[in-house]
Amino acid sequence: MAVAGVGNIVLIGMPAVGKSTLGVLLAKATSRNFVDTDLRIQAAERRSLPEILAAEGREGFRRIEEEAVLALDCRETVIATGGSVVYGERAMAHLKGCGTVVHLELPLAQLKQRLRDLKVRGVVMAEGQTLDDLFAERAPLYRRYADVTVDCSGATHEEVLDRLCAALSCASPR
Repeated sequence: MAVAGVGNIVLIGMPAVGKSTLGVLLAKATSRNFVDTDLRIQAAERRSLPEILAAEGREGFRRIEEEAVLALDCRETVIATGGSVVYGERAMAHLKGCGTVVHLELPLAQLKQRLRDLKVRGVVMAEGQTLDDLFAERAPLYRRYADVTVDCSGATHEEVLDRLCAALSCASPR
C-alpha cells in the first residue's frame, strides 16, 4: 500500500456507497484536492450519465469512462470513481499506479435501501440485470483492485471517515 500522506487516494465501490460524499470529506480531512470522475465525464460530454448510457450503451460508456480516467494526471487528490470503473483494466492499472485504491464496502441489503431507480442514477448494467446480479458481478472486481477495504455498514459519513483515516493512517479530522 502507498503511504497515505503522499499521493492520491482512489475510492471505488458500488453506486450509492458514498464515494462522492466521503471523497469530499476525506479531501478536507487530508488537505487534498478532490475529483469526481462521473462529474468530469458529464462535463466533458455535456450530458448526464443516463443520457450517455442511453446514447452510447454500456460499452460506449465504459470506453468514455476509461478515457476519462486515463486522462487523469493529479497528485495529492482524492478521486471518487464511478462504480463501473473496475471493468476497465487499463483504467484500474492507471489508478493503482498513482495512488492507494480504497474499496468502500456496503452490504447488498443496505445498498437496496439507498438505491431506488438505477436508470435515473445512470448505473452501468445490462438489460434485465438486477442489483443482486450487479453486486455479485462487481464485488470480486472491487476486492481484486483494492489496496484497502473499508466497511461502511451501519455508520454515518463521519464514522466512515474515521474508519477511512484509520485504515489509511492519516490524521482524523476530530
